[in-house]
Amino acid sequence: MSEKVASRGLDPLGFIEREGSHARVPRVFRPVVAAARDRLLDVFEARLDSAYVYGSIPRGSARVGRSDLDLLVVLSEEPTGADRDAARLLGEAVDKQFPEIDGVGTLLYSRARVLSEPERYDIGWFVACLCTPLLGEDLAEFLPRYRPDSLLARETNGDLARYLPRWRERIAATDGTEEALRPLVRFMSRNLVRTGFTLVMPRWNGWTSDLREMAEAFAGYYPERAEQLRRAAVLGSEPVGDRAVLLSYVDDLGPWLADEYARVHGVKAPQPQNRS
Repeated sequence: MSEKVASRGLDPLGFIEREGSHARVPRVFRPVVAAARDRLLDVFEARLDSAYVYGSIPRGSARVGRSDLDLLVVLSEEPTGADRDAARLLGEAVDKQFPEIDGVGTLLYSRARVLSEPERYDIGWFVACLCTPLLGEDLAEFLPRYRPDSLLARETNGDLARYLPRWRERIAATDGTEEALRPLVRFMSRNLVRTGFTLVMPRWNGWTSDLREMAEAFAGYYPERAEQLRRAAVLGSEPVGDRAVLLSYVDDLGPWLADEYARVHGVKAPQPQNRS
């Protein structure tokens, strides 16, 4: 049995180990990460508190031409609409420059929000456990260690029910082209797989960011829904532009997951400026 399987992403004390590192970034993606880092400095300058890369690239599992570059940027003050526009344009420029990636996603937060008490088991956990430092001070130094318990499950994914109406609106607003639908399929597939995994995470007693491993962990506890989550895991990596997939998410799998999540872990309290 490999060390990864034996530990399931936990250290000897049962805390979630930080995943990803610059050493794991495949050589082909290193120029992409370097370009993004330089552009972040140019765009946000002195307002940039810290920046991180997360996802398959720092985990070493990215696929050329298929994986996206995921960035999390922390500013010294609350991000504005102009900041979000700048981040979007930065992502588009990096995506255009490097055919090795399939898109760039950038999350923007303020330092105060990342370190706030209400976000300690949500965005704070995300930074501390799933993000690899890229620029500035590593905010993980100011955050606690985390275990794969019910509190973490509720605070990370216990608000799915509130997002489903927004997802329906996004589906309705798309033009129906494959180009427009594929990013939604990828986003919603990943979200539902992670929600399904964190539903069972305390019982499974571990952490993984591998979508297929997440789906298999879920399948051990909910075999009647296993094939749906396995399919979503595939689409999270290889999305198709199919509106029927999205409708199945918001009409069937999503509502069931939200209800079961509330039954098992409770519902996350609403937070100001929550993510969409």
